[in-house]
Amino acid sequence: MKHLALRFVAALALGAWLIAPVSAQDKAAGKAVYDSACAACHGNGILGAPKPGDGAAWGARLKVGLDGLVRSAAAGTPKGMPPRGGRSDLTDSQLRAAIEYMAGAALTAAAPATAKPPVTPPAATPAATPPAITAAMTRAAPTPAAGADVNAFNRLLKPMGKVNRAAVDSGIHDPANDMTLQLQPPAAAFATLPKSMAGNHVDWVKALDSKAVTPRWDRDDPAAAAIVMDLNIVREVKGSMPDVVYPHKQHTEWLDCSNCHPAIFVPQKGANQISMASILLGQQCGVCHGKVAFPVSECRLCHSRKKAVATVAGETRP
Repeated sequence: MKHLALRFVAALALGAWLIAPVSAQDKAAGKAVYDSACAACHGNGILGAPKPGDGAAWGARLKVGLDGLVRSAAAGTPKGMPPRGGRSDLTDSQLRAAIEYMAGAALTAAAPATAKPPVTPPAATPAATPPAITAAMTRAAPTPAAGADVNAFNRLLKPMGKVNRAAVDSGIHDPANDMTLQLQPPAAAFATLPKSMAGNHVDWVKALDSKAVTPRWDRDDPAAAAIVMDLNIVREVKGSMPDVVYPHKQHTEWLDCSNCHPAIFVPQKGANQISMASILLGQQCGVCHGKVAFPVSECRLCHSRKKAVATVAGETRP
């Protein structure tokens, strides 16, 4: 009997050890979705979007239940949130994880009203698997959604498909709203601008150089001029890919330095570890590219400098 009790205690301890990492993983997954898709609005409370950790705001919304919030996020809201936050690739599970992360303590406080009553575990036997371990094993291996595209994990590398669609076909605007039909189709708006094969098929740098577009630099002062920095940063790339050239001139004609520094890039040599993996996850260059700038599938636009070639003892080496 003594040995049986020791086994049961050990099993419970092992179950608790297995459950803790899963909970931490869920929180990390929710934060990752929040950082890449939700922070722009929820982080600043734009249009009343509840900020992470705002117990009062989330507590009021949790009255419809977590499932109700997931459905609302998937469909979009009348206040201005587009379906799935403008990220059609997000699954319901990812939306739920992001909501759980943002709701935080408010979700914990609401849990007693919606949580199922605890189930008393059966008497432990040497051959039985403790319920805690069974639950951990079940959560550790989720079943993919039926029909899910296994290659849709990265919105930045999706095939372009049809570009510059009319508002009623954009997947963002409400096609049932009469005013949607009043919006000028992008294809018509862009018809006179220089053409490109990348992004939305407009060469915005040429459009800026030719004064075909004249972005307003200051909200209050229409005569304010951009502070342009004509400086190229070259990042040497390992392997056969050409090196990356980052042109400050083209970026600072559109954006003030504070848009990138120091929150996205630390202005110090060697301080930024940039990788394609992080960019594809919506970090660093991926904060803009793939969302409001051309997608990272256009490799040649960034990898634009051929590697230096040197001849040593009759051999040609990069």
